[in-house]
Amino acid sequence: MSSEISRRRFVISLGSVAAASALPGRTLAFGAATPLYPPIDLSYFDKPISPSPSEIRFGYAAITWGGNDVQAIKDVGEVGFRGIQLRSPILKDFGDKPKALADLLTQHKLKFVALSGGGPKGNVYNDAEEIATQVKHASFMRDAGGLYLQMTDSARPKGRKPESKDFKTLGRLLTEIGKRTTDLGVTLAYHNHMGSLGEAPGEVDALMDAADPRYVKLLLDVAHYAQGGGDPARAIRTYRERILFLHIKDVETIQGSGEGGASRYRFVELGRGRVDLPGVFAALKEIKFRGWAIVELDSVPDKTRTPKESAIISKKYLEEKLGMKV
Repeated sequence: MSSEISRRRFVISLGSVAAASALPGRTLAFGAATPLYPPIDLSYFDKPISPSPSEIRFGYAAITWGGNDVQAIKDVGEVGFRGIQLRSPILKDFGDKPKALADLLTQHKLKFVALSGGGPKGNVYNDAEEIATQVKHASFMRDAGGLYLQMTDSARPKGRKPESKDFKTLGRLLTEIGKRTTDLGVTLAYHNHMGSLGEAPGEVDALMDAADPRYVKLLLDVAHYAQGGGDPARAIRTYRERILFLHIKDVETIQGSGEGGASRYRFVELGRGRVDLPGVFAALKEIKFRGWAIVELDSVPDKTRTPKESAIISKKYLEEKLGMKV
């Protein structure tokens, strides 16, 4: 009986020591200044987890320099953008030396965000040839440290509206290409574009439905989408799970009419056209978009300016008018 009582007293004494160690400021009986295992602060887990905030990284497209890509890289870096989009002709100079391009971009503190890979021409495709071309582009992107491959098309039929079979054919081809670029670690995005199969909002919808979302994402060009009759902010909300990156761009209507009575237009520096850019960025904030936005200008509208000067105008608009951090 006495041994049983002794065991009970021993267990009770251990419990007392543990309780004392859990009390802040208490000194243990055997003289320790602090408990050996201080209590864990679990208050962190009482805080609600909030979604990640919107985080937009801005790059600039080299197309404005008309093929002078080395100068474009230098200028874009000096203006202060963090990334750049190049076009497939860059392979003429760097196709067999992607590491040299990567080093040049690093020198100018630029990320190789995307390569414009072109796409099928006409509504009769040579699938094997197109797949081989885009796999070559994706391999170059991978070796040069790039992220995304952009494709568009010149497959809009002549003399008739696009039909379901047109979207299915292109969607199937994009999917096959996307599978292969994914294997190389490069994500494929389709670029909506005037004159392409994906010109109007309903056509973009049809093409996205025809392509496998696992392998084909959307590069939303806000100016082309607006010119095609759409609301870019609405498209951002609609395709919040599909948008890979964006072209931030502006467009203005110019006097006179084009072929078939269509309105004429030209692309201009940000803030100088009719695209609702504040609405675009409000939508991106709403969906908490985190990724790249490439500012693009096909050519300088005022020939007295240089491509670099146009880039500075767009950067100032983002920073001074919209409060964005470029």
